[in-house]
Amino acid sequence: MSSQNGNGSKGISLGALARRPETGSLIGFIVVYIFFAVLGGPVFLGLPGWSSWLNIAAEVGIIALPVGLLMIAGEFDISVGSIVPAASMMTAMLGGHYDAPAIVAILAGLGVGLTIGLVNGLLVTRTTIPSLIVTIGVMFAVMGLTLGFAVLIKGSTSVSYVPDPLTKSLMGQFVKGFSVSIFWWLGLVAVFFYALHVSPWGNWIFAIGGDKESARNAGIPTSQMTIALFMVSGFCAALVGVLQVMTYQQAQVAGGQAFIFNSIMCVVIGGVLLTGGAGSIIGILLGTMTFAVVNQGIFFAGLDPNIQFIITGALLLAAVLSNDRFRAMATSAAAKK
Repeated sequence: MSSQNGNGSKGISLGALARRPETGSLIGFIVVYIFFAVLGGPVFLGLPGWSSWLNIAAEVGIIALPVGLLMIAGEFDISVGSIVPAASMMTAMLGGHYDAPAIVAILAGLGVGLTIGLVNGLLVTRTTIPSLIVTIGVMFAVMGLTLGFAVLIKGSTSVSYVPDPLTKSLMGQFVKGFSVSIFWWLGLVAVFFYALHVSPWGNWIFAIGGDKESARNAGIPTSQMTIALFMVSGFCAALVGVLQVMTYQQAQVAGGQAFIFNSIMCVVIGGVLLTGGAGSIIGILLGTMTFAVVNQGIFFAGLDPNIQFIITGALLLAAVLSNDRFRAMATSAAAKK
């Protein structure tokens, strides 16, 4: 669509582009990539560098997408950190310990995520407890159950599973250093982009995050949408757990906690407001890529690993400040019309 600028000429306004929530994310990604490209040299710019940070981005990105949608809708999901190991343990236990067919093990692992997401959604919509508290409680409960069942059934906190060649090629293969999980991630980016920016569901999500009571009064099924979003979040976290089992051929009880804050960080760097009601899939994509470049760029640049926390913290603060700035610009421009 063309917009009209102050001089009356038609075209895409640079001011309008500057006020987009993705703009700060794009600038941040370019700056961070150039910084580590200079320090990392040809190795970081080549296939080893790209495969390294894209593999990291794929895993955290699959979880960041639904977490971002929930945050746009004004909710949080901390339980993703426990769903990843729970789903991976379920898949490995059925496929590796009980010799169930791969499809059965995979569906059971994904079913774990959907079930936990359903529980989260029901608790959030049918009580007055904030989603942050609900999902923290569910997270600890799932962690305890996963550990208990693993020790009870297997007598160990890890389970090995060697998938068949076809399953391995679809969900755990590396092609010249690039994991197939990257294709799963990019496919989900397309699906989530359609859901948020093309389909009517996207308007519902933004409306719920902006004002839930007004959205409910307007006829939007807020409870059903909230439950659905939590189930999608659980499904995606479980998918990461399944992909990890197929890739590394082992499931660990103590794994997945890093995804909690990493996914939220990617979403915030991507321009999603913590207060809900604003954000974009492209922004979340760029935020995830920025986080992954920092995560792996430290290694290629030969810097002290502790610097990663400093850079990541600075990025997070810069993202929040830039988000506020771009939102103020957009609000000011809208008020002048």
